[in-house]
Amino acid sequence: MTHSEVGWGGRRAVFHVLACCGLLAACEIGSEVRPLTAAREPVPVPPAAVARAPAHAPRRVAPEPTERTRATQALAVKLGALGTKVDDPCVAPGGSGCERTALAPFFESLDALSSGTATGPTVIEAFGNSLIAGDRIVDILRDDLGAGFGAAGRGVLLVDRMAPYGGRGRTGYSKGGWEPRTLGELRKPPHPFGITGVYHVATVARARSRFKLEGEPRGTLWWLDVPKGGALTVLGGDTVLARTEPAGSGESKATRFELPPGTTSVDIVAEAKGAVVQGVVLQQARPGIVLDMLGVPSADASLYARLDDAALRSQLAEREPRLLVFFLGGNESKRLEWKRTDLETLRTDLGALLRRARVAAPSSACLVVGPMDAVRDSKDQGKAFTQRPFLEAVVDAEREVTQAEGCAFFNLYEAMGGKGALSRFHQSGFMHEDLVHPRGRGLDVLGHLVTDALLRAWVETPPASRRVASLAPAAGSPPTSSVEAAP
Repeated sequence: MTHSEVGWGGRRAVFHVLACCGLLAACEIGSEVRPLTAAREPVPVPPAAVARAPAHAPRRVAPEPTERTRATQALAVKLGALGTKVDDPCVAPGGSGCERTALAPFFESLDALSSGTATGPTVIEAFGNSLIAGDRIVDILRDDLGAGFGAAGRGVLLVDRMAPYGGRGRTGYSKGGWEPRTLGELRKPPHPFGITGVYHVATVARARSRFKLEGEPRGTLWWLDVPKGGALTVLGGDTVLARTEPAGSGESKATRFELPPGTTSVDIVAEAKGAVVQGVVLQQARPGIVLDMLGVPSADASLYARLDDAALRSQLAEREPRLLVFFLGGNESKRLEWKRTDLETLRTDLGALLRRARVAAPSSACLVVGPMDAVRDSKDQGKAFTQRPFLEAVVDAEREVTQAEGCAFFNLYEAMGGKGALSRFHQSGFMHEDLVHPRGRGLDVLGHLVTDALLRAWVETPPASRRVASLAPAAGSPPTSSVEAAP
């Protein structure tokens, strides 16, 4: 088979798996999954085969790809980005094999959505660095999963942008009056962060942000109860829907509000200078996919230690995610090269972040997406397109820590074509001049690689034969983490 013959995900892999029952027909899970075609190695479920599922197990069939997905896959093949499997370790071994893999909670949610038995949204929380902070890459994950399983709204939004530029797809509309602070700043900001990794401080009284509604029945305002911050008002037209009651405790708070039928927009208004907003949640109640983009420029696992533990727990408890995704490794490889950290610190900080998140969301699966191909600084004379010396060491360390913590791992570096992939993206016009950040459809390709791998793993992993409690660290004080200022 040539690469031009590929289907969903660049291969006939999924279609071949389903061939036992006819093209795109549902196969009984538990029947033998045959090897993939020569375009790709078979995808095993490590470290042991999943136990054969009972006859009533749900059927797993990949959604029909959209035209955009087909076009993106064709571009991926042209760029040599042929993808790779998700490493989905067994977290509950059984006598007949593996009872449960790391991604089981998310896969079970997809089962419910595909069978029509889901009663509410399937929420994905995507943490990460500048690779996703503009809501590119993860927008493909959101859109493609939403097209296949239904969409349930926007989820967590910000009152304003993180910078004076960029789109507003994940923010409200404001004419100013809000100062953003992020966990990726050189100096640690004065207030703690919630899961957004961002907060906005009102710089003037009556600072306002407006969100156009899409039929959401209710929402939540996440805010910081800072001393002398003043109250925040939630308005639907001229109607006050909610008002905060600050006491100066310094804690993260959540104020919920109902949205009357026919309401077309909601405004968040700071009554005085100094009020602090961490985010706004606007979501449908119907089943479907919701993906919260929580990426922050300059972030790495150590800087995510700046998340307030109480806010992390309360906000993730409210979101009830079924998948936590962490796009990390790019900044770590830079800081290793610059001798600002070391591999042991990287392992410690990533392990601490995963344990904290899993304590806060014990019913969620977790997935770490490793760094993309990276080269030395474009300003380095004579070193253009020379691979960063610690890149592959970061990939190996992340895989090691991730699987030790009972999470899945996706090797984005390998999926996009390994060493030299960034050069191919650049030659095709899909890299910015800094040779760090992809642009345009290059971002779409990277997002597609993640989506494709997740869907392939879902189809090819038989459902667990019985429910087993997910393995999560015991509640308690999370391990300490070394925090270094971002460059």
